[in-house]
Amino acid sequence: MVSMGGIPAEWAAENRPGWHVSLWVIWLIAAGVLGVAEVLTTTLALGLIAAGALAAGLTGAAGGGPVAQALVFVLVSLGGIVLIRPVALRRLRRRPGLRTGAAALVGQTGYVLDDVTPRGGRVRIGGEEWSARPYDDRSVIPAGSEVDVLQIKGATALVHPRE
Repeated sequence: MVSMGGIPAEWAAENRPGWHVSLWVIWLIAAGVLGVAEVLTTTLALGLIAAGALAAGLTGAAGGGPVAQALVFVLVSLGGIVLIRPVALRRLRRRPGLRTGAAALVGQTGYVLDDVTPRGGRVRIGGEEWSARPYDDRSVIPAGSEVDVLQIKGATALVHPRE
């Protein structure tokens, strides 16, 4: 049977104009939203769930039904969270922290400008002038000596003569 305009009636009934979005497209949209959320939150969980949604979307695009898509989503998401996330978190925690500010001066070599005594003194560390005291309260470090910075307390470097 042919409807108006020469289009078969069965086809016209099944393909009415309007929005018809396949489930796999919804999975891909969810994967994109979850991926953006991961970038904004850096939880390492939303990204793995996004991978599950992407895998489910690809399964649907390849012809898998809704049950197969849901199963792939659950397996990939759980697998990522259970297997990949703990390994990634351990690896991130093992990275040594970047020392900045005064903490970055510890371990540096300094040059004594004014004698360093338990009451004070001046050293040049990395191009900056710092107040200093000897790490060992009983020693005096003469001007012109090289020292190692052992600790920073407030705005004072605790130094030890270089050997």
